[in-house]
Formats: sequence, C-alpha cells, structure tokens
Amino acid sequence: MLIRLLRAYLRPYRKPLTLVVVLQLVQTLATLYLPTLNADIIDKGVVKGDTGYIMSTGGIMIAVALVQIVCSVGAVYFGARTAMALGRDVRSGVFTRVQEFSAREVGRFGTPSLITRTTNDVQQVQMLALMTFTMMVAAPIMCVGGIAMALNQDVKLSSLLLIIVPVLGVIISLIIVRMRSLFRRMQERIDTINRVLREQITGVRVIRAFVRDSREQQRFAGSNTELLDVSLGTGRLMALMFPTVMLVVNVSSVAVLWFGGHLINSGSMQVGALTAFLSYLMQILMSVMMATFMFMMVPRAEVCAERIQEVLDTESSVVPPADPVHTLAVHGHLELRDAEFRYPGAEEPVLCGVGLVARPGEITAVIGSTGSGKTTLLNLVPRLMDVTGGTVLVDGVDVRELDPAVLSDAVAFVPQKPYLFSGTVASNLRYGKPDATDEELWHALETAQARGFVERMEGGLDAKIDQGGTNVSGGQRQRLAIARALVRRPEIYLFDDSFSALDYATDAALRAALSAETAEATVVIVAQRVATIRHADRIIVLDEGRVVGTGTHHELMDTNDTYREIVLSQLTEQEAA
Repeated sequence: MLIRLLRAYLRPYRKPLTLVVVLQLVQTLATLYLPTLNADIIDKGVVKGDTGYIMSTGGIMIAVALVQIVCSVGAVYFGARTAMALGRDVRSGVFTRVQEFSAREVGRFGTPSLITRTTNDVQQVQMLALMTFTMMVAAPIMCVGGIAMALNQDVKLSSLLLIIVPVLGVIISLIIVRMRSLFRRMQERIDTINRVLREQITGVRVIRAFVRDSREQQRFAGSNTELLDVSLGTGRLMALMFPTVMLVVNVSSVAVLWFGGHLINSGSMQVGALTAFLSYLMQILMSVMMATFMFMMVPRAEVCAERIQEVLDTESSVVPPADPVHTLAVHGHLELRDAEFRYPGAEEPVLCGVGLVARPGEITAVIGSTGSGKTTLLNLVPRLMDVTGGTVLVDGVDVRELDPAVLSDAVAFVPQKPYLFSGTVASNLRYGKPDATDEELWHALETAQARGFVERMEGGLDAKIDQGGTNVSGGQRQRLAIARALVRRPEIYLFDDSFSALDYATDAALRAALSAETAEATVVIVAQRVATIRHADRIIVLDEGRVVGTGTHHELMDTNDTYREIVLSQLTEQEAA
C-alpha cells in the first residue's frame, strides 16, 4: 500500500526526484573519494615528506568537499519541497474523498478516525518521504560504493564485510517485523484518544451537569495508558536497535584494526590504506544505520498508508450521474415513490414503501415517534444518502439523475442539529449564496426572527461566530440556520425538527413569517411538536419506517390512532380539537 500510494502521488514530481537522485549520487561519490585522497596524503605525502603533494592533494580535497556540500544542500532542498508537496497532495486527496462521502461512509469510518488519517497518518508518510529523499537515497549508493572502495584498498580485509553486513541485516529484520504490528495498534490507539477527547470537549456541559468529571478523567486516562503501553513497546524496540547496531559497528572497528595491524606489520598494507579502509567501513555502517533509521519509520508509515488508501479506495454510495440533467421543466414538485432505505447488513429497512407528494404553495408535515425514520426520509431528498429502493423525484426527475449543482440550488435543508461555521454571521448566512447583499441577509434574519439578537451582537452582521456556533444559544443557532436557508431562495425547503429549541411565541411568529416568505415554494417540515405542524396542508404519519396515515390534522384525529396518540400525549382533547 505504501509503494502504491507513493507511486500515485509522486508521479507529477519525477523531474525534481530525478534531480534529487543525481545530486545525492554526486554528493555520495564525493564523500567516497575523500578517504582515498586522505590515504594518498598519508602514504605519498606525510610518509615521504612531500609538502607539495600534501598541498596539491589537500586543495583537491577542499574542492571535492565544496562539491559535496553544494550537492547535499541542493538535494535536501529539493527533497524537502517534494516531500512537503506530497503531504499536501495526499491530504487534499483524502479531504476531497471524504467530502464525497455520504453519511453512511462517514459513519463507517468515524469522524475521529478520519481526522487522524488526514493529519497524523499523512504526516507519517510525509516524514518517511522526507527522510528517504534526504538520507535514504544516499544510503545504498554509499553502501555499494563503500564496499567497492574498501575492496580497492584491501581484498582480504574486506572479507570482514561478508560477516558484518548480514549480521546487521538479520538484527534489523527481526526488530522491524515486530514493530509493524505495534505501529498499527499505536495508530488505532490515537484514533481512540481523538474520539474520547472530541466527545469530552463537545459534551463538556453534559459532563459537568451530571458531575461526571472524575469518570471522564478515568476514561481518558485509560485510553491514554493504552497508547502509552503500545508506545513503550515500540520505544523498547527502538532503544534495542541503536545499541545493537553500535555494538556491531564498534566490534567491526576493533576487528579491522586488529587484522589491519597484522597486515601492516607484515608489510602487505600501508597505514594510509588502513585509515581509508576504516573510513569506508564507517561509511558502510553509517549507511546501514541510516537505513536502520528509515526501516524504523517504514512499518508505521506502511500502516498509515494502508489507512489512507482505505479512505481513498472507498467509493461513496452517493454517485454523481454520468449524464446529469441540467434543467427542470417544473419547479418545486417533490415526490417519493415506494422509497426504501436499508443500511448494509441490516435485517430491517429504516424506511419501507414510503410515498409522499409535496407541491409548491403547500406545507407538508412529517410526524412520528422517535426512530420512525423521519430524518432519514429528509436526508434522501438532497442526496445525503441514496434510496436503496424506489425513487425520489424533484420536478419529475430522479434526484440520482440530477446535476448535483441543480439539486443543491433547488433544495435547502435545515438539519435537526444546525451547524454554524467559524467566522461571522454574514459569512454563515452567505454560505449557500456568496453574492447575497446585506439587505437580503437582514430580510432573511427578520423572517427567521433573528434580526433582534443579531442587531444586539457587537458588529451586527460582522459579529463573530465560533466553530459550531457555541457562542450563541440553541434557539439562536436554529434561527440563523433557517435564515441561511432563506437567503438562498430555493424551490423546496426541508426543515428537520428545526423549531424544537424555540419557545411557543417565537415558533408561532416564525411560522407566520415563514408562510408568507415561502408561499410559492414547497415546504416539508419534520417535527415532534404537534403545534408546529397542526395547520399544515398535509400531514404524513410515519411508524417504524412506514406511512400509516396521510391527511389534515382534523382528518387524522378522526381516522388515525397513531397520530391521535401522538397529539394527545402533548395536548388535551379540547386543545387538539
């Protein structure tokens, strides 16, 4: 998965990668050439007392060192730019894919996991790429070149490499195999930490209201301890790796000095050659240590790449049409024909055989007990989810065949839990219509009964809104969300229990203003409060995902036991009549 991900996203950067390889090659060759020059200075200059040779060869060494520095800086510069670009592109790819997901796919992965995959997982892959471009490219060149240069100095002494390199390879392989499973568990523990922390921050009011601070602290501490345990496991392996590698390096150095000393004593090797051989041995082992450092990162990056690729390979259940319809003949007509929705693997559908017709100039209400499928029904219209059976028609066209932009323009959806983005009142209201004027914004706020409190806020339309709208009350959030929908002037309004946080007086005033504003539009309201929908032109009664009644308030009171039961749970017989 890691190779597949890197191959896909590094394809546009072939030229800078080629340049990095060339610069690393030149820098490594310069590094390998320096010990040979140093050996010549010792054997031909110092031993013979030839000052001129020392100076001339030293000048060459300085020139080679400058070439090494320039190439090294260039390789790091272009390698770092490419690695950062890779991280940017992968993050963008994951974000774009998640934006295409329906509620089903988002629920499958979970918000905390998607956040971790977009941030931490991408960062691990990016870091591996950075270290590869700046270090790992040079490591195999250094290793192969070092072995060749060591053989050039002394073949007999080079036989030690046949023992040293395989020993290091076996040690590293054993540790890496164990680390991979630990890194997967570490990323999963980070997901858990994110989930717990997100829940606690979002639900801090509930936690304090029920005085559950200590329990939540224990819960977070448990997740934190689990991450600590896995991190300690990987830390122990990392701590074991470097001393082991250094032990092999030091033992190798002693062995080279021991056997090299005997060769010098016998006259078959010169002091300069031994010095050069030691330098090449260190370069070989340093390249192995660099590779070791990289191999420590590879298992975690590989796990992260698998998690990223899992998101990228997941297709949304809401697929854009291949040949979309761009125009609509009529405007504002909504119909559901035998609509069914079933979650994958579920024994029973959430909705089954639902039929609904909503016309312009009418208010259609949907009511039912908790879990009857009301919100799911509304989610099918703007294609937050797609039906698994039947059809949803907007102006006679199946929504699955409509251009998403056309569908978005035709439908405005106010969800059960309205969400406001960080910014200002104006930026939130213009979310669906960026070119809306201030007059249009104030008009929408007035209709939504929100003008009064917005005028009292510091800055008015430019008043600050925190992420999620946490600096305004629940009722104010609902009214701002309704105003945001009104600004767009769509043909179909969908209100998913969008009046639940309003008091009765505000609810009544808002509905009165809304009826005038949406007189020519189609309005579908899902509500639990009977007072909100009793005057609707048509009321649909849902029970366990099925339509069990359709009619006006008075008709249903006389003919439908389910609706009557819901009404009498909120109103007296006299009020209901």
